[in-house]
Amino acid sequence: MLNKKNIFDLHYREYDDWYVKNHYVYSSELLALKRVIPDSKNGIEIGIGTGRFARMLEVPFGIDISLPMLKIAKKRGCCVTLADAAKLPFKSNQFDFALLMVTLCFVKNPKSVIKEAKRILGKNGKLIIGIIDKNSKLGKLYRRKDSIFYKVARFFSPKEVVQILKKNGFYNIEIFQTLFKEPDKIKKIDKIKKGFGEGGFVVIAGIK
Repeated sequence: MLNKKNIFDLHYREYDDWYVKNHYVYSSELLALKRVIPDSKNGIEIGIGTGRFARMLEVPFGIDISLPMLKIAKKRGCCVTLADAAKLPFKSNQFDFALLMVTLCFVKNPKSVIKEAKRILGKNGKLIIGIIDKNSKLGKLYRRKDSIFYKVARFFSPKEVVQILKKNGFYNIEIFQTLFKEPDKIKKIDKIKKGFGEGGFVVIAGIK
């Protein structure tokens, strides 16, 4: 899997530029994530991409399968490793929290990825998952659009993610949502609300 060119290897510049062009969407997602990010600096982003979220959220470590993206993340000050999310090269109980920022929809086996994330978390470690809600207006829009990236994605509903977390023993589930309009109509930082069902971007966090 790591030896094959993936869509993020081929289009990493388009991916990174999207956050510049959609600044308020990016800022809104960051604020939603900040609601659940712990104070601890011993965290990792699984699927770090170009490091835009890890850098702003002060997540020091990250893995990804895309070497071109990791090179950018490294320039942004992140400590990165080329690795598969389903086979993390870390000891068990090593991190205080792990972030999966719109990563779950791109992996082959989401359940295995969550199990592996749980393995590397220490006692009371927190798993934080950011998703595009497949049942939201945004989720339906992305599925219709001929997006370079989302055409290969498999979106989830918050209920599906919560179910997987609970089956893996996570508890104290927290959920926040934002992005209540289409990206090109968001002209300021959007509000953050608890729960799901309205916003296109949903953050779900649970404790190991």
